[in-house]
Amino acid sequence: MPRMKLQKVTPLAYAPMVALETYARTHNDARTYELIKIRASELNGCGYCLAMHTRDARKQGESDERIAALAGDWRAVDLWSPAEAAALALTDEVTRLGEGGVSDATWDEAVARWGEKGVAGLIMAIVVINAWNRIAIPTGLEAADL
Repeated sequence: MPRMKLQKVTPLAYAPMVALETYARTHNDARTYELIKIRASELNGCGYCLAMHTRDARKQGESDERIAALAGDWRAVDLWSPAEAAALALTDEVTRLGEGGVSDATWDEAVARWGEKGVAGLIMAIVVINAWNRIAIPTGLEAADL
């Protein structure tokens, strides 16, 4: 059982999150969107979001092999299109923002594969899943709550 349901405690704060989610979902390829959600949730250790987006990815036709590969070194397996690999690399670097931010190489590859508008959509998807992870973890949401 969660510690709180944020949408009930602060509906005015929750509404913009839902709006950002809607924007990100409608401005990204559905399968890539779920890959981003799974990968960021793996990196952040958010079991609730991981379970939700694994389920959603399977509904989109995603394979168990590709989903499982996102838990480790996804680069070690040859399962991704060049565009997907660019989106996953961007997800890793935006989620784990270090002192240098996103590397030029990762940025340039993402823009080459997705274009500026596509990268803008990817960034919003990465931002929103990181925000959802940061809501789900402290409020105690768990996969059993789905």
